[in-house]
Amino acid sequence: MTRFLKSGPSFAEARWVLFGAPCDTTVSRKGGTRYAPDAVRSESHHIESYSPYLSEDLEKVSFFDMGDLFFAPGDVQGSLLKIEKMSSSLANKGKRILMLGGEHLVSLGTIRGLLSRFPDLHVLHFDAHADLRDYYQGSKYSHATVMRRVAETLASSKQLHQFAIRSGSREEIEWGWKNTDFHLIELFEPLRRLLNEIGGCSLYVSLDIDVVDPSFAPGTGTPEPGGISVSDLFRALSLLRGFNIVGFDLVEISPPNDVNAITSLLGAKIIREVLIMLGGDSVDQ
Repeated sequence: MTRFLKSGPSFAEARWVLFGAPCDTTVSRKGGTRYAPDAVRSESHHIESYSPYLSEDLEKVSFFDMGDLFFAPGDVQGSLLKIEKMSSSLANKGKRILMLGGEHLVSLGTIRGLLSRFPDLHVLHFDAHADLRDYYQGSKYSHATVMRRVAETLASSKQLHQFAIRSGSREEIEWGWKNTDFHLIELFEPLRRLLNEIGGCSLYVSLDIDVVDPSFAPGTGTPEPGGISVSDLFRALSLLRGFNIVGFDLVEISPPNDVNAITSLLGAKIIREVLIMLGGDSVDQ
């Protein structure tokens, strides 16, 4: 298996642990997200380890790529449980988690696992879609219902903070306004305000690649025109530096639907930036 660029040799010494969750069981339009972890790793070897944005190098970051989890095809609950157990185990060893999806439902497993150590966890959700349906295509567990399930899992549904949302049913959006910290279209102003308010709280970041306009990131199964630019995404991520980020996921990249692998390449660059920005932070023991 190809590991992510500059992955360290030692799990024991790593502050951050990266793993893949190659699952796309509930994808509703076009599949292929199960191929994303390998594609993103492969493309990471076509970028520099040095970040001109941050004037720092990935080789100085303490992280370990442990590879992918294995999922039995079609076993949604078994897959979520495996992710939850892995995330809980890593968190209780003092590791911070970076997960490569896979469809967005995999985020639910990681968040459940982290709650065993961080019961007052806040989730920052960047996405084109609200993902707040109660059921989708007859199921409560789908990439279209994942944030509804997350909201039910957190200590308070208001600890789910949703940014740059630009798609959802009327019912979803109304439910979001009532029950979560929900921001339709908006990104920077509410994000800055939130970060000023929550201080040292433990934070988990869930980034669906389709928050980016598909002209920049066509390799996703549910493209939604009108998204943010890549530059805006990196500006938003830079605001997280110095905060207590205990986990991060990147989901919904679909290599079979990509053009010249540019979305997988963007994914690799996002992971590089996140690891450099946050990789020097330590977990409170």
